[in-house]
Amino acid sequence: MTAEPFDPQEIAGLELEERRALRRVANISTELTDVTEVEYRQLRLERVVLVGVWTEGTLDSAEASMAELAALAETAGSVILDGVIQRRGTPDAATFIGSGKTKELREIVISTGADTVVCDGELTPGQLRRLEDAVKVKVIDRTALILDIFAQHARSKEGKAQVELAQMEYMLPRLRGWGESLSRQAGGRVAGGGGIGTRGPGETKIETDRRRIRARTAKLRREIGAMKTAREVKRQERRRRAVPSVVIAGYTNAGKSSLLNRLTDAGVLVENALFATLDPTVRRAETADGRTFTLADTVGFVRHLPHQLVEAFRSTLEEVAEADLVIHVVDGSDVDPMSQLRAVREVFADIGALDVPELVVINKADAASPEAIAQLRRAEPGAVVVSARTGDGLEALRCRISDLVPRPDIPVTLLVPFDHGEIVAKVHQHGEVKTVSHSAEGTHMEARLPAWLAGEVSSYAVT
Repeated sequence: MTAEPFDPQEIAGLELEERRALRRVANISTELTDVTEVEYRQLRLERVVLVGVWTEGTLDSAEASMAELAALAETAGSVILDGVIQRRGTPDAATFIGSGKTKELREIVISTGADTVVCDGELTPGQLRRLEDAVKVKVIDRTALILDIFAQHARSKEGKAQVELAQMEYMLPRLRGWGESLSRQAGGRVAGGGGIGTRGPGETKIETDRRRIRARTAKLRREIGAMKTAREVKRQERRRRAVPSVVIAGYTNAGKSSLLNRLTDAGVLVENALFATLDPTVRRAETADGRTFTLADTVGFVRHLPHQLVEAFRSTLEEVAEADLVIHVVDGSDVDPMSQLRAVREVFADIGALDVPELVVINKADAASPEAIAQLRRAEPGAVVVSARTGDGLEALRCRISDLVPRPDIPVTLLVPFDHGEIVAKVHQHGEVKTVSHSAEGTHMEARLPAWLAGEVSSYAVT
């Protein structure tokens, strides 16, 4: 009985159906209307109003940031009702947007029936508390929103652990309650049912929760550390075999997974949504001249990517820092692609990847205007223009990858008997073959090979 052939595209389709089947449903809630009656905050996004503070740059850039915040909120399952921007030098230290704008925001919340306010920035615990007290509905910031999206999309064990670690680190300084729960002592069996040694007086409920979060954080760090070790073993094996490593990186929803599928037939899940890919995918690929390399897809970046996520995903992002080549994908149809390039390179700087050779790929050429493509070409002279959807420009991209991927460095001249054809195949697969000829003795080859393979075939070498 033969097994059915594996179809990556079918698997990706099933993943996409599963993800869509788990979307949040708007306007359905069992939470209390008055947020002050809820003891602990739980992130819930349904009907939201967006709030931004324009401190620098142009109005177009401020509006682009708000448009991205709206896309993030919709990805998390929200319905966008309204949005406001305030022009000021710095965010208000107390309520992020100032007292006058806070009153206006409260009126907007009442008139629209919103249940959540999303702020375009990372708020301090004090700002969150005071703004929430003023508008009387739940308030979350950009960081919490991105963390929530990551939590929805993580699928692998490592991805889930990384997201949970980032959430715990974000939550710890912001953990709070309302009313008497701030100082309620967790006596008796309340403190986790721990009994002797955990009963009050002496430890409040919030202190108990903070201690549990710290313990959970320590455990997650150990688990992620063990997973990092396993990834490093695989990476060392690739280095030992001298297999060049190429990483696809770029802004979220720039088309990285689509490009990976085009180059390798990987069948990776593709969705027109922010942060559709969280778990890195590594596939084997070949250059235009037949040399083997690995091609890895990575998590997308975004403006003001939360530092908790950068730290939690550091073991994954190290794939970028240790690559031989980074394919930096930018969405040519975006309203501000240059800001995408800057945001991604800021993350490169955080993870120490600025020294890695970079190939900028302008994707979605079929949807971008010629003027936008021309502007990007002037800013990035070595860029390659492609469309992962139509396939245009992919051959030019493969040729550029061939030029930039490290080449084997040991020249050899071989005479391989005809009954050792596997040696010829291995030289073609892992080396750079210059000439091939045949004689009565066997196959004559001139090639450049990586050190490990040059050692293996040394018995076939001729002078």
